[in-house]
Amino acid sequence: MSRVGFKPVEIPSGVEVAISGARLTAKGKLGELGLDLLDVVSAKVEDGHVTVTPNDESKHARAMWGTTRALVQSLVTGVSLGFTKELEISGVGYRAAVQGKALNLQLGYSHDVSYPIPEGISIKCDKPTSITISGADKQRVGQVAAEIRSYRPPEPYKGKGIKYADEIILRKEGKKK
Repeated sequence: MSRVGFKPVEIPSGVEVAISGARLTAKGKLGELGLDLLDVVSAKVEDGHVTVTPNDESKHARAMWGTTRALVQSLVTGVSLGFTKELEISGVGYRAAVQGKALNLQLGYSHDVSYPIPEGISIKCDKPTSITISGADKQRVGQVAAEIRSYRPPEPYKGKGIKYADEIILRKEGKKK
């Protein structure tokens, strides 16, 4: 049984949730997001809550019950508060800057890396060594952060590269003489 699925998703003020057919949509101050519901679960909006229930007792239905509830929670949180990811750049001469609709990264290569900022995502660089990615869709914010990090992942010897702000890099000892 799903422990997460039992909890109803609370709808904060300023957010509208509607279900039409097998599509659940949430609209708030940060935009509108949608979720296609599977046929093994059903959702209802009542009393300012969204409740998700499985349609049968199959293993797949019980698994998707908690998953669907978590996705609905992410939709509601995304359109009301949004999600952010923080990246830190460490290394001599490594820096980032937002230029128009692109993020320009200098990561020790012979060329600058230009990352086009996707729709619905905003990127800020308060300092040349920190990147803040924010948006309403949790999955897209995480995907953009992972793509930017992949240009120069942190290495364990000097710790140079792009890392998440809360990530801990396990350092290794260098060669012995």
